[in-house]
Amino acid sequence: MGVEIERKFLLAGEGWRALGAPVLLRQGYLNADPARTVRVRIEGGAGVLTIKGKNTGATRGEWEYPIPLQEAEELLDGLCERPLVEKYRRRIEHAGFIWEVDEFLGENAGLVVAEIELPSEDAAFQKPDWIGQEVTGEKRYYNSSLIRLPYSQWTTP
Repeated sequence: MGVEIERKFLLAGEGWRALGAPVLLRQGYLNADPARTVRVRIEGGAGVLTIKGKNTGATRGEWEYPIPLQEAEELLDGLCERPLVEKYRRRIEHAGFIWEVDEFLGENAGLVVAEIELPSEDAAFQKPDWIGQEVTGEKRYYNSSLIRLPYSQWTTP
């Protein structure tokens, strides 16, 4: 079984903007149930199908499979729930880890979060100075939640 251990943070400054090259991601959900999500994503010129299990703390099962780009486009355009999640992602190395900073577009414009994948839930890591409040486990920040309640509809950030 694949396992993902991920912590999520808001940002505390703009220092991240000068780091890493932004790559456009377009993704949608065939199933956005928190117990089992099925996501289709196009990143660069590649399609990926991802299945994720329910979160237990910062850990959940995760399985990823490459799919042909044309099939990913068909799934996104014809079968995925709306709205799609579109964002620019920067991968930024800091103190031995890769931080993924996602700047959302469309109905989620204005939301920016950073994620770090860890080898264990208790792994020590150093935060860059542009990392702010931790939001790991806050469901409204899950990408799959942003299709039901986009950031533009939040009453309080």
